[in-house]
Amino acid sequence: MLDLGCGTGFHLGRLARTSATVTGVEPHPDLRAIAARRTRRLPEVRVLEGTAQAVPLPDASIDVVHARWAYFFGPGSEPGLVELARVARPGAAAYVIDNDASRSTFGGWFARGFPEHASPEAKHEFWAGQGWQREPVLTRWAFASRADLESVVRIELPGPVAEEALAEHLAAGGGTEVEYAVDVWWRRF
Repeated sequence: MLDLGCGTGFHLGRLARTSATVTGVEPHPDLRAIAARRTRRLPEVRVLEGTAQAVPLPDASIDVVHARWAYFFGPGSEPGLVELARVARPGAAAYVIDNDASRSTFGGWFARGFPEHASPEAKHEFWAGQGWQREPVLTRWAFASRADLESVVRIELPGPVAEEALAEHLAAGGGTEVEYAVDVWWRRF
């Protein structure tokens, strides 16, 4: 299994529970170092330097590819998709999980914070043209405290947009939960 854009390796341990081997690929040295520390006692997990456009793995070596908010896929990400096809074995499955800015509370916030990535029509047209299928998922963030929610929103959104969204959420009686829509794009190779 390949976790492309594994970040700090948060999902690597969980993925290793059901996979013989898991490779996390991450371009950012600081995040990669955290991922390596987090998984150092898991012999079936390795963390490598790489990008979506240059995955340091042999051809046809991966059965499952997982990319969760690794970067915002869509028009312009064709080199990364070509690379996914290169490392995927025949019959492999790939899953890209991305924000859906067309629905949900967080989707509206995301559209304001990242208008260049927010056009659902352009994304849908792009993915369909690349042979991928869409599974829309409506989920929610639930936090133990309002402070935790605010901290995550401030990480995910640009400063002024985060503050505006948090103020609106609080004014609407928002507590510690936020509706969050994502698209799971998938295909077999």
